[in-house]
Amino acid sequence: MSNQEALSQYDSSLFRTPDGYTSDIAVFTITSHQLAEYTPPKMTLKLMLIKRALLNAEGQTNIEAGKWALPGGFVQAAESGFEAAERELEEETGVSSIHIKHFGVYDKPGRDPRGWILTNAHYAIVPEHSLVKRKANDDAAEVELFSIDEVLTLELAFDHYDIIKEAINRITNDLLQTTVAQNFLPNYFTYSELQALLLTVTKDPAISSDQSFARKIKTLPFIQAVPGEKTQRTSKSPTQLYEFVDIDVVKPIYTARY
Repeated sequence: MSNQEALSQYDSSLFRTPDGYTSDIAVFTITSHQLAEYTPPKMTLKLMLIKRALLNAEGQTNIEAGKWALPGGFVQAAESGFEAAERELEEETGVSSIHIKHFGVYDKPGRDPRGWILTNAHYAIVPEHSLVKRKANDDAAEVELFSIDEVLTLELAFDHYDIIKEAINRITNDLLQTTVAQNFLPNYFTYSELQALLLTVTKDPAISSDQSFARKIKTLPFIQAVPGEKTQRTSKSPTQLYEFVDIDVVKPIYTARY
């Protein structure tokens, strides 16, 4: 039987089809503030959210208006879900040219009051300067960065609480199981600066203990001491500076034994 013959017998009315197809994007960054001289920085994991406008781009009353949400929107007929994620992110927040990853599909009936809407979930973690030009536009009335503690207390649109929780898990894995941390540190950094960054996503004793982590960093094969380079930016006593080495690493990289 040819495809043409098979298609002539196909009856789409026999199957339930979704009422819409969207893409949402969770964009994280890590902010750093020096609270006092000779101390490690205070680092905070933050998520970019939009506040849904009262009216949509067509001037109609917006669904879930006034609630905070992930940037996102409907996939157009001529684009993929990934392409829609990039487009919607730029249209609603002005943020573009960042590396996003797909991590899941959310399709539970009832997740959206408009009907059975499927969404592709994407995430990214980028340096803060990548978000400095963010500006609310299109369906977004505001765009802000929130700490994770703040995010989890907000009234969020749709099932974005569930999407965000999974996105946090993905970011945690990236920070603890890859060398993505180097994107948020100076080229030469102290052990306490790296420790402060990792503590934005974990309370693991191997990392939270100053003494343990100071010993651990000396054994990590993907980090090396920079000969003759020390600093006082995190301690009154000169502290050794380190740098990342471009090698394949074993997961989990900060808590594994070497």
